[in-house]
Amino acid sequence: MKVAILDDYGDTVRTLNCFGKLAGHDVTIWNDHVQDTDILAQRLADTEVLVLIRERTKIGAELLERLPKLRLISQRSVYPHIDIAACTRLGVMVCSNMHGGTPSYATAELCWGLIIAAMREIPQQVASLKAGHWQTAVGRTLRGKTIGIYSYGRIGGVIAQYARAFAMEVLIWGREESRAKAASDGFAVAQTREAFFEACDIISLHMRLVPATRGIVTAEDLARMKPTALLVNTSRSGLIAPGVLEAALEAGRPGMAAVDVFDHEPLTDVTNPLLTMPNVVATPHIGYVSLEEFELQFSDIFDQILAYEAGKPINIVNLDVLKKA
Repeated sequence: MKVAILDDYGDTVRTLNCFGKLAGHDVTIWNDHVQDTDILAQRLADTEVLVLIRERTKIGAELLERLPKLRLISQRSVYPHIDIAACTRLGVMVCSNMHGGTPSYATAELCWGLIIAAMREIPQQVASLKAGHWQTAVGRTLRGKTIGIYSYGRIGGVIAQYARAFAMEVLIWGREESRAKAASDGFAVAQTREAFFEACDIISLHMRLVPATRGIVTAEDLARMKPTALLVNTSRSGLIAPGVLEAALEAGRPGMAAVDVFDHEPLTDVTNPLLTMPNVVATPHIGYVSLEEFELQFSDIFDQILAYEAGKPINIVNLDVLKKA
């Protein structure tokens, strides 16, 4: 089968051990990012199987209608970037392993790294040293600080354990089920949303971006945070209302931010405020980008292709497509 893999920025996929699963298939890998429908339609004209790396490229009806040979989209995790209805209408099967209850430890580790980097101002100190200067500021330790975890789910639960190991106070907010689970695991739950934002020295967001959570963190929420506090977002930029974080940082509440996600990705505009503000530590959406995580994810993705080829597809998102077979 003709297989196309999009958005492999670091040309990493071909180096994975699991890439051998595609032996015998005609595989084309694209390392750049393109969202233009005309270019994608040309590139994917003969593609039978499309492999997506998370949500890097949107696959809409206009593009799908121009890919008559496409029969399978194989990926992992959530799929808000794919027009599932159009796929079903056009007979394109979508397979995506939702990884059950297994957290992304790579994302949790990156989150914790950002927390330490921001609180100790590590990037700023490194830049100072490389510029021929010595110490530039005094950072803050984590021990004894209160970390707020907004949504106690798979990754939020891991962060809570990390915080406990660092002798921090943990405070939880989120949906009622999230708060109940945290309480049953022995973690403190904020009495109100307002108290949550006011009490924490660090707040880390760990929600999926769905219509109900888009813009869930408001200007009023951030204005309640301490001027010494840190806001961390390794989930999705859309959880915070547009422009709100930048304005809040300008106003001084919170005093710092650490972000791995942006409104438009890949972000190449070096004038973006989140890249120019001295009180922001930013990384290019690398939460899940580790060799171990890629081996896990692409092993699933390639297994879905092999299962489809064998006539026994797995992890089907749009089951109604089977009626068109």
